[in-house]
Amino acid sequence: MSEVGNLGEAEAANRLMRLAKDIARHDKLYHDRDAPEITDAEYDALVRENRALEEAFPHLVRADSPSKRLGAVPVASGLAKVTHARPMLSLENAFSADEVTEFVARIRRFLSLAPDTEVALTGEPKIDGLSCSLRYENGQLVLAATRGDGAVGEDVTANVRTISDIPQEIAAAPAVLEVRGEVYMAKSDFAALNERQEAAGSKIFANPRNAAAGSLRQKDPAVTSARPLRFLAHGWGEASEPLAGTQYEAMKRIAGFGIPVSDLLVRTATVEDALAHYDRIEHERAELPFDIDGVVYKVDRLDLQERLGFVARAPRWGLAHKFPAEKAETTLEAIDIQVGRTGKLTPVGRLTPVGVGGVIVQNVTLHNRDEIARLGLRVGDRVRIQRAGDVIPQVIENLTRDTLRASYDFPDHCPMCGSEAVAEEGEVDVRCTGGLICPAQRLERLKHFVSRGAMDIDGLGEKSLVEFLELGWLKGPADIWRLKDHRGQLIGREGWKEKSVDNLLAAIESRKGFDPARFLFGLGIRHVGAVTAKDLMRAFGSVEELERVARSDDAIAELSAVEGVGGVVAEAIVDFFHETHNREELAELFELARPATFVSNARETEWTGKTIVFTGSLETMSRDEAKAQAERLGARAAGSVSAKTDLVVAGPGAGSKLKKAEELGIRVIGEADWAKIVAEA
Repeated sequence: MSEVGNLGEAEAANRLMRLAKDIARHDKLYHDRDAPEITDAEYDALVRENRALEEAFPHLVRADSPSKRLGAVPVASGLAKVTHARPMLSLENAFSADEVTEFVARIRRFLSLAPDTEVALTGEPKIDGLSCSLRYENGQLVLAATRGDGAVGEDVTANVRTISDIPQEIAAAPAVLEVRGEVYMAKSDFAALNERQEAAGSKIFANPRNAAAGSLRQKDPAVTSARPLRFLAHGWGEASEPLAGTQYEAMKRIAGFGIPVSDLLVRTATVEDALAHYDRIEHERAELPFDIDGVVYKVDRLDLQERLGFVARAPRWGLAHKFPAEKAETTLEAIDIQVGRTGKLTPVGRLTPVGVGGVIVQNVTLHNRDEIARLGLRVGDRVRIQRAGDVIPQVIENLTRDTLRASYDFPDHCPMCGSEAVAEEGEVDVRCTGGLICPAQRLERLKHFVSRGAMDIDGLGEKSLVEFLELGWLKGPADIWRLKDHRGQLIGREGWKEKSVDNLLAAIESRKGFDPARFLFGLGIRHVGAVTAKDLMRAFGSVEELERVARSDDAIAELSAVEGVGGVVAEAIVDFFHETHNREELAELFELARPATFVSNARETEWTGKTIVFTGSLETMSRDEAKAQAERLGARAAGSVSAKTDLVVAGPGAGSKLKKAEELGIRVIGEADWAKIVAEA
């Protein structure tokens, strides 16, 4: 982890960029592919570092920051996609008693409560399973969906109907009720399943969580039915009427419907009581029938939950208090280098297989060149690793760094294409300079371009891309629209019949005039994620206009002025559009599949896009709560008054900001008038 206090602004911006990309990748591996490459503890460390940097450099917060993102977009799996009526959010994490105490103090500050005001919490085990939502209408189970990216999940209704824990109908419930919880596999059931898998010569699962996730997301419900899945509820989504006045009573009511709820769910009046419950559960952890990785706290009063609301990816009223990681020792047998879509060279450590907490692990991500140097790692070293629920651990110590052994030299040339591999100034990541001539980058860039979050071309998966690359039909994205010229050659090849070929070509043609934000995201410009791409298209309307701006004399200033786009992103965009081969590829794409002009589908309100400043003392709410209200109205809460400010809400004691607003002729209202605006909206 970077030492936040020792970083300059440029270094912090670069580190935030890397964290955004790394965390997004690990989200996808965990949520969509059930194939995590790092431990929970290592993932949590990345999230904590990102949060610390954003707190230290708030003006550098990225539009694609992990703190604003719910999760990973579901990948193609053969299961239908479902949009959740209410987002399935994640929780912020804590790793110490002090952080839990600060969580409660933060709630008191946000709600403007006195320091001695009681804030009751519920506490329950955090099960390491697959999040699932059960939708009941008029007492009948009508839909079950995975969490996905929090906004869109996968329809697993047929599979969930095979889980005996989940009732098909419930009595005396609201007309509409979404119950949310975890699908999991008990430890004993997991061991028995692996014994059967081994006897049959089938796949051995790494841990209960992966086994449960893979079982629930089967295309064939019969496979799910044969797997010993269970369910435990921890909350709810949409409900046509309130379940109760508190979290605890609402969960007891859900249990009354016959839906399993943890018998370790308690209500605590103080932080000390909540921490005592954490200690009790940690002590009993090994004896519990299922894997857990912490304890979840939630504010008990639902009216306070409503006031607290949400940040981008998590509720302010909930917290996951994680357990310490488990540790083991093993030998580093090899260091392999993988080349990613952007040319990044990522070292992967191959370990002598070792058991950690009942799971056999043999691979570890070593991050980058600097991490290897920091740990002094060499092939043959004895290392201490830790994990917290996932397959691949974190190296925390080199036990033999003083042993005489040949040092490891990080490659200065790409192992895939032989091009020079260098690190840009201020960065630790080493990247191949080969671009589209590098086989690793070419395939990964094309995969990214056609992926669900980008152009979303159905039927053009990795296998097909590899085939077309080997045939020489694809060299860049524009060649995708030239595949129709090879129709006759493709029909009759293994796996390709006339109908499948025509379906693919039709899917490709349907992406002409496609969403320009997704088109821009698909180009793979460094630092330009899906959110940033939308921000850029809202500002400039088309990729052509963005290119014009990027090649202008005032490009950096004009691009940096876009909300969510800073100097680092602006420079990456300018660099991309100043590369001749990128402009040539774009020109071909515009000719063959020009994207549409951007049209925002955001729900417009009177305050959407407006800038509001709060100043002075607010008497009925905290400043944070007022800013959250503004953001829910689609407005931006700014910290200073300028000519671009649309409204100033002034409380008692307002000083220089109020004076400046009056000088500029900006509308000024009081707290009561602001409350009316919020109520009307």
